[in-house]
Amino acid sequence: MTARGGEASGPRPSSGGAAGKVTAETRAAEARAAEERAAEARAAEERAVEQALALVGRGRRASDPHTTQTHTTTPHTTQARTRPASAGTPASAGTPASAGTPASAGTPASAGTPESSSPPPAPPSPDAAAHHTPSTHHTPGASHTHHTPSTAPRAHSETPWREARALAERLGRAVPLAAHRLPLDRALGHVLAEAVVALTDLPSFDTSAMDGWVVAGPGPWTVRNGEGLLAGCGAAEPLLDGQTVRIATGARIPAEATAVIRSEHARLDEAKGRLHATRDVVPGQDIRPRGQECRSGDQLLPVGAVVTPPVLGLAAAAGYDALVGVPRPRVDVLVLGDELLTAGLPHDGLIRDALGPMLGPWLRSLGAEVSAPRRLGDDAEALRHALTTSDADLVLTTGGTASGPVDHVHPVLAAVGAELLVDGVSVRPGHPMLLARLPGGGPCVVGLPGNPLAAVSGLLTLAEPLLRGMAGRPAPDAYRPPVYEEVQGHPHDTRLIPVVHRADSVVPLHYNGPAMLRGVAAADGLAVVPPGGVRSGTEVEILDLPWTSAAPWTEGCFT
Repeated sequence: MTARGGEASGPRPSSGGAAGKVTAETRAAEARAAEERAAEARAAEERAVEQALALVGRGRRASDPHTTQTHTTTPHTTQARTRPASAGTPASAGTPASAGTPASAGTPASAGTPESSSPPPAPPSPDAAAHHTPSTHHTPGASHTHHTPSTAPRAHSETPWREARALAERLGRAVPLAAHRLPLDRALGHVLAEAVVALTDLPSFDTSAMDGWVVAGPGPWTVRNGEGLLAGCGAAEPLLDGQTVRIATGARIPAEATAVIRSEHARLDEAKGRLHATRDVVPGQDIRPRGQECRSGDQLLPVGAVVTPPVLGLAAAAGYDALVGVPRPRVDVLVLGDELLTAGLPHDGLIRDALGPMLGPWLRSLGAEVSAPRRLGDDAEALRHALTTSDADLVLTTGGTASGPVDHVHPVLAAVGAELLVDGVSVRPGHPMLLARLPGGGPCVVGLPGNPLAAVSGLLTLAEPLLRGMAGRPAPDAYRPPVYEEVQGHPHDTRLIPVVHRADSVVPLHYNGPAMLRGVAAADGLAVVPPGGVRSGTEVEILDLPWTSAAPWTEGCFT
């Protein structure tokens, strides 16, 4: 599928006084109306978020034996913050939920509109992978004898894309993980829950910045007998005025020394035991004074900084053996669908599982700890058991979020009393995604559609901001490069389209249907295309893919 086509041209202003005045007035009225709509949308988003968060229990399990404190505790405390019980009352089972408003999973709110309700896509490539969608389900086998609630379609309003992302991030920040102390060799990629404060001056004594000669006073200088000064040695005898001694980089500067002369800038008269400088010598040259980088007590890194390899080095230099960080959110991945194969070629109506191999590395690149994918098939009881026994922070399901005969996610969530916070999002592909919260302080649940690119859309729309909020990571800076091609949009929904950067612009990629991965496999970002599409030259927001944008050092990115 190509990313061509654009929005229709607007009315052209006619020339002439009266017509021009009418056009100007019309434009002003349209601008005012647009501002009013934007204000109403912002207000609706805030109301939806507050209502959703009011329903979210804030208690946190303290099962981690290393737990010591939360994001904002003072240094070296051992206090853990927990979430109080939910003060909100879920919507009744018979009350439809408005867009973005949390409801009981048993309400008529649904993400059940099948992906086929979108404008017809171009025919997919023959080898395009497809996941757990209504068209690919098989009739449940005899093992599916456990009670399965009805999967009748439910009318509802989908949550706008930006509102869904904002709600997911705020939900994550409302349920922060208790922080713990991490040895430096385990801290990479975590977010600091305590500021890093220098425990000593850096450097902690005057040191030589170069190999050469350390001198005292003006030259020429008499070479003092004995071995030179090496890094790691204790304090040397003070130099007398007019003396010099060899010194290595990093060695401690003796008392009364005034400068270091680099080896290449000095000439030694061995017969007379005298050293001459070939260049002017400036007092203090090539000496790193104590405290040049920092003084003891200086803040080196704030709470919320991500631990990178240089951060580990700085912490070690400043005297740290461990850092207090936010633990990685733990994620369980549940792959649904009887039609999925784990090896070999597709055959007899069965297809390969494309999401199981993809989601683990993707989630790790977002800073999560991910269990091995569990393949449950189309078994409602197995899904219920997996959800209610998980001790993860997030459970991610693939497929089964629409309204097909074996789409069990909504009915099972209703049966266990989950709160639906997002039930369908106005985005293509991937609109039948959902965000829920299990009762009793249980994990969050993100339900991804079964089609691969639709699942990627759900991952970036709900899972990524939710995990970022849990881990205390800052939101990435938004940027908007131009796209020099018309991009077709959905009439009412946001579209996410794989793109690749070229110089100062982005180029839409083909093979961007909901069941396809060929386009996103070659992409380095997804363009956020508003309803109606964009014309050539329009700037579009980009969602970077994690392995192309920020942290190639992130531990476990592809392992």
